[in-house]
Amino acid sequence: MNDLKKKKDERAKTSVLRQLATLQTLSLDQLREKWLDLYGTEPPKYKKQFLIKRLAHRIQELFYGGLSEQAKAHLKQVAETDPVATVIRKIPEERKSQETILPGTRFVRIWNDQRYEVIARDSGYEYDGRIFRSLSAVAREITGTRWNGKIFFGLKSSHRKKGGGQNA
Repeated sequence: MNDLKKKKDERAKTSVLRQLATLQTLSLDQLREKWLDLYGTEPPKYKKQFLIKRLAHRIQELFYGGLSEQAKAHLKQVAETDPVATVIRKIPEERKSQETILPGTRFVRIWNDQRYEVIARDSGYEYDGRIFRSLSAVAREITGTRWNGKIFFGLKSSHRKKGGGQNA
């Protein structure tokens, strides 16, 4: 009986690996359909690589199990008490209307498994001991590619709102 269980577990693991490999071959529309199947919600309008990563996580989560309720509660508690963990917090309306970023504001971004920190100064943005003219310049320094700094650091959404009437 033990050998039968081992074989069944091995087949299931092989199935998971096969599903993960298949994700790379799917079109964007197929990935969105898979998202609907695995999450039960409409997929976000993100790029293909983002969907692949999230779907890979979901496939493994369904097979191996997700975080325990205790772990989720602990993470929520940490996020509520950590001033850097602002994932759930909303920006107050009065702050949204301000277009300037106050000196001393700290921006933290995880990029390719590394933590980057930028501090707003009167003269620009300090990163790695240097002053940059804009957040976009810092984002370019970090990634090596052109980015909108406010999008890179999460200050603004990368998707234009419908009916905004602005051309980029």
